[in-house]
Amino acid sequence: MGANKLNITWHDRVLTKSDYLKRNGHQPLVLWFTGLSGSGKSTLAHAVEEELFRKGCYTYILDGDNIRHGLNSDLGFSEADRRENIRRIGEVAKLFVDAGIIVLAAFISPYREDRERVRALFEPAEFIEVFVNCDLAVCESRDPKGLYRKARSGELKQFTGIDSPYEVPFRPELVVNTACYGVEDSVRAVLAFVTERGFLGGDW
Repeated sequence: MGANKLNITWHDRVLTKSDYLKRNGHQPLVLWFTGLSGSGKSTLAHAVEEELFRKGCYTYILDGDNIRHGLNSDLGFSEADRRENIRRIGEVAKLFVDAGIIVLAAFISPYREDRERVRALFEPAEFIEVFVNCDLAVCESRDPKGLYRKARSGELKQFTGIDSPYEVPFRPELVVNTACYGVEDSVRAVLAFVTERGFLGGDW
């Protein structure tokens, strides 16, 4: 343990999750959208957030590209950097959940171990892994950022699904197949899941 660590003391908060629940009218949680690039994670997360916001929920989006513009701008795409990327995001998501917010995290997060490490930061019901299931061929045909083309040409190395692995979740809370269903149907599936499990108050 470093000298600096020895001088750090955890400061307990006065407000609790129960206080935020009473004010917000909904449970705090993380909806963790994982899947290949081009599977529709960000599109789905943003669409779900819009609907939650319209219903009066307190929400925040953590999106892969946006996080790498600031908080994680010092990280590359090596396996070690990818793991650190997800570790930091998990800690940030925990802070938001502690403040009573519904966090929508959209990240490839290719390694099961890293996703499970993030899950362990939360109470059992607070972390919902949403596997945005879409075949590689479909994701590659979409290629919204031209990344698959660059990966296939060798211009982009260590790209998930091409020359870097993606580990499919073993037991995600929810699977949304975006190759078969459009955005509206996918949003309905996510909202139905969280509603049926009592996370959301009010008229849903």
